[in-house]
Amino acid sequence: MEITEVRIKLMESSEDRLRGFCSITFDSCFVVRDLKIIDGNSGPFVAMPSRKLTSNCSKCHTKNHMRANYCNQCGQKLRHARPQQGPDGRAKLYADIAHPINAKCREMIQNRVIEELEKEQQLSRSPGYRSRYDESYDSGPNVTADEIEKDNSGNDAANGRNESDSKPKTRTDAAHRDPPKPHAKPDRPTRPAGEEDDSDAPKGRDGDFGEGIFD
Repeated sequence: MEITEVRIKLMESSEDRLRGFCSITFDSCFVVRDLKIIDGNSGPFVAMPSRKLTSNCSKCHTKNHMRANYCNQCGQKLRHARPQQGPDGRAKLYADIAHPINAKCREMIQNRVIEELEKEQQLSRSPGYRSRYDESYDSGPNVTADEIEKDNSGNDAANGRNESDSKPKTRTDAAHRDPPKPHAKPDRPTRPAGEEDDSDAPKGRDGDFGEGIFD
């Protein structure tokens, strides 16, 4: 049996010791979800998915959690049987849904999950990070965290080239251009000496305006 994929959902803003959730895939065909990564006294450890133990109401026979004081269905005050005790002598209020049955398997899961946790924490610092924990397993082939990091680095390099290519060219501001030269007034032709200018002389009778209209 081999762990072929580990997906992790970080819980950085959690106020308790919960570091995140994870799901593990065995032999690319079997998935176990909702494992918890908890920060313990000697480092993080993996807790198997579990459910709360229940007992039936004596009146309506509805299932209620072991610590409930009243029935959620009829409101009857509950009298639970004494809960079982775990190996540490504490009351057993939860039962594992799936768990390893030997130390070798537990150690394999623990080491692989902690290794992927460190990779996921580094990957979460990159821009555009998105957890794959909630993605469907039928959406395509499995992708590891190393492949995602490699793909992000390639995209960053491509984006850097595109930004340099798409940088606008520098244009000269119109305010810094030299103002256009004023139009030169054309020189008036010089009349030869002794010749009079008859432009202002009165027109002769033959050149009067409207001549011959009433003839």
